[in-house]
Amino acid sequence: MRRTIGVFLGDGPQVGTLHYDLQRRRESAAFEYTTKWLGDPDRYPFGVSLPLLAGPQFHKRADGGSIFHDAIADTEPDGWGKRVILRDHVKRQQQQPERRDAEVLNAMDFLLAVDDASRVGALRFADEEGVFQRQAEEGRRTAPLLIELAPLISASRAVESNTETAADLAYLRGRGTSLGGLRPKCTVVDNDGRPSIGKFPSINDQRAVTKGEVLALRLAKDAGIDAAEARVVDSDGVPVALIRRFDRLGDGKRLMYISAATMIAVERRAPEEHSYTEIVDAIRVRGADAKADIEELWRRIAFSILITNVDDHLLNHGFLHERGDLWRLAPAFDINPFPDRARELSLWISEDVGPDATINGLMAVAPYFRISPRRAKEILGKVESAVSRWRERGREIGMTAAELEPFTRAFEHGERDAVRLIL
Repeated sequence: MRRTIGVFLGDGPQVGTLHYDLQRRRESAAFEYTTKWLGDPDRYPFGVSLPLLAGPQFHKRADGGSIFHDAIADTEPDGWGKRVILRDHVKRQQQQPERRDAEVLNAMDFLLAVDDASRVGALRFADEEGVFQRQAEEGRRTAPLLIELAPLISASRAVESNTETAADLAYLRGRGTSLGGLRPKCTVVDNDGRPSIGKFPSINDQRAVTKGEVLALRLAKDAGIDAAEARVVDSDGVPVALIRRFDRLGDGKRLMYISAATMIAVERRAPEEHSYTEIVDAIRVRGADAKADIEELWRRIAFSILITNVDDHLLNHGFLHERGDLWRLAPAFDINPFPDRARELSLWISEDVGPDATINGLMAVAPYFRISPRRAKEILGKVESAVSRWRERGREIGMTAAELEPFTRAFEHGERDAVRLIL
């Protein structure tokens, strides 16, 4: 099977072509910029792995990685999205005997199964007929309104518990997920008409995870971090974390987004260890405001240490396109307190410091971030002050004492004392 897919940037003209080839179980893919895009004065490359060159550029797939180049892989369905797509595929085969011998889903099937309106960032994909993929089914919204949260939650829980019906999957089908993760979620339209991500509690949750994420994002703002707007909404007694999409403007314009993995040219599922200092190096080369973003990154590391946000891998950091080949740190997202995890960051602070989530280790790399001791103390003071109000902030978003208590170990620990000692 061979596919030729048009790649577009938002509502603009075609900027590239994606070539896909499947021979038995062997897949290959290549991306080719259009001549028009290469000649555009506002052109820019879609990541380090896709320089502005004429002709097809092939991508060598690493073990467990994507068949597509990094920037395209950033738009693939996340773990939850793939789960829904697979279940829907199997259910359809069960209902249609003539399809039971059909081919298993391939990488292109997954890529094109993501809802076009909800796909992360600005890249869009049109099939050989010029139809953007995936299109909404007739008479259905792919990004539902808040009033439709209840059936979304019900269908998601059915998938989690392996009890989903064809109707459940039909309801979830095409309703895009974005910004990664394995937890049940869906893009919805909030009361202001803006696209947001609704994150639902999992049937396996042992604590108020959705409220915990909103709490973390609120505290991040208090700490001076540029974080995604978040609030808790109630759907028939179920707390849903509603997080506004930052890759869309109020008028619906799409913003080009890439993950930190794409920024430093690392395979999405590469097993190697990576560090924050690698991101710093990339910002120095391609940052639209390198000094501000490097300091912001240092502040985010301090915050992650103090709230035990240890799921800080490369896909949980991102960049928005600014101009030319220059990028700015995207607002912080997917920040969660983990009271039951070892205090080790997913990203090492540096190769010398390692993964230990310690304030002393963070202070040791301040010179690499070009942050003076005085400025480092100012940042730590604001971050620690914000985190110290975690119970108060939790109550403000509706968390009870019983819901707050399981998070205690995430917020109350020796690294808070280490900050106070430094100050």
